[in-house]
Amino acid sequence: MSLKSGKKFIFWAKTAVFVGLVVYIFYVVRQQPVDWSVIQAQLRSVNHPGRWVVALFLLTPINWGFEALKWQILLRRVETTTFADAYKGVLVGVSLGFALPAQLGDTAGRVLSLPNHRAKAIGASMVSGGMQFYVALVFGTVAWAYHLSAAPERNNTTGQWLSMILITLSLGGVVFGLLRYRLINWLENRPTLRRFSEYWNVAGQYSDMDIIRALSVAALRYVVFSIQFYLAMRLVGLNPSPNVAASGIGVVFLVKTITPAFNLLSDLGVREAASLWVFAPFGIPAPVLLTATLTLWVANLLTPVLVGLIWVWKLKISR
Repeated sequence: MSLKSGKKFIFWAKTAVFVGLVVYIFYVVRQQPVDWSVIQAQLRSVNHPGRWVVALFLLTPINWGFEALKWQILLRRVETTTFADAYKGVLVGVSLGFALPAQLGDTAGRVLSLPNHRAKAIGASMVSGGMQFYVALVFGTVAWAYHLSAAPERNNTTGQWLSMILITLSLGGVVFGLLRYRLINWLENRPTLRRFSEYWNVAGQYSDMDIIRALSVAALRYVVFSIQFYLAMRLVGLNPSPNVAASGIGVVFLVKTITPAFNLLSDLGVREAASLWVFAPFGIPAPVLLTATLTLWVANLLTPVLVGLIWVWKLKISR
């Protein structure tokens, strides 16, 4: 009877999560202030808009495919998994991350998709997120330097100090990578932290080649979703110069990365606010820019979330 009760609880819990996610997705979409007349006017001004739409959405599985490849590389120190299973875990994480704050949902989805070694996988997920954060930081540092030259009014004392802080943080990541083994050993010798060693100990098992491969894949993924941002801008009739587009997109993604997603909108408002501020000096109309960022959100997040819901239903909560 206890076993049957447990199965019933898991069934209804999964049902509640599944239904709740579906309802919430439709609620968020309905609450977005979309001006369809503006969208239609912009689309009519673009030659062959269908090409931009197809290119944008074709890059979505490639974007998350790079994330799955990075996850597969980092999981090798925990357990061997196929690319398809790694992809499934990433999509489950995207779906759960849509409704849970910060990296909690993403980590939970990936870990629960594994049959074994879930505690160690938490550490691998933290490393994966940290690598993507670092790549966004490095690219964002370069982008901010170009942004200061493209928007001279922001090349003031505050902008220069921010540039120095970003450079320091970028160099700090290199130092952290070189000293990671010593840091792990230091943590293991702390009695109060030793009980959590199973979660982060895997970070000390990666070789330099593992780090290089995973960071390279993270960089490729960054390039892909930067191209997607540019395609979304072209779709609504925006055609900024390459320097303005590259630097602006880099700064927007930097802001989105370092801003914790405490709300349930999965960074939806962060990207919009950052885009409006970054591209303000270049005279880009706000409604048009918001249309581009919302289109990018639909392609890069909402679509994978809907696909990931299929795998959320199939999760095995018990060990």
